[in-house]
Amino acid sequence: MEKYGLIGYPLKHSFSYKFFGDKFKNESIEAEYSNYEIADINNLPFIINSDPNIKGLNVTIPYKEQVLRFLDELDETAKAIGAVNVIKIIRKEGNITLKGYNSDLIGFQNSIQPMIDPLLHQKALILGTGGASKAVEYGLRKLGLETKYVSRTSADGVFTYKDLTPEILSEYKVIVNASPVGTFPNIDECPDIPYEYLTDSHLLYDLVYNPPVTKFLELGRKQGAKIKNGGEMLQLQALAAWNIWNAI
Repeated sequence: MEKYGLIGYPLKHSFSYKFFGDKFKNESIEAEYSNYEIADINNLPFIINSDPNIKGLNVTIPYKEQVLRFLDELDETAKAIGAVNVIKIIRKEGNITLKGYNSDLIGFQNSIQPMIDPLLHQKALILGTGGASKAVEYGLRKLGLETKYVSRTSADGVFTYKDLTPEILSEYKVIVNASPVGTFPNIDECPDIPYEYLTDSHLLYDLVYNPPVTKFLELGRKQGAKIKNGGEMLQLQALAAWNIWNAI
């Protein structure tokens, strides 16, 4: 039986595990999907070598960048982004080749694009600087937006949360939460932005999908902003991962 899985730490609430479990059952696919919760990325080779039936893995927090050094190849998009969330395991004549892809880009870009008004939405703030944020930044630029990261720590070319003035928020009308802040069970937490400066011209997108309306999105909605969570993105990136694993 073909096997697939997810590596990350922690894996309390795995979208992929349920998604692929349901997909395999509903479509009568003879396959199995497992969660591999590893506290150290150095355990990855052990997982891959533990079962010759493992054909592919998803990668989540905190390993989307750390995993790069274990891979033999990167597709062009993953190389440009510098982060991987899909590994295709190619086993041939006793050799194993690991190729990395980024389906987060596909999921995010196709999910947010219908909401973007080119006249209003020309600049975007990306909250967080982890592996997922790199796909977000790449996707927004592909859609023609200028981007700027927001982080808790200061760095060249990066805003801190304390830097966010009314003037900045009037200029950057798309705000994407690419951090895990606000994820269940920490539903009372939200990124520390000045929500009172948001308007009905703003678009707030949260990669978090549990809860469906995070505090970040709720506070934006109260100001009239358009909002969307990461549920559709996750479905689209999962389907893209399945296509990658099964492409000939």
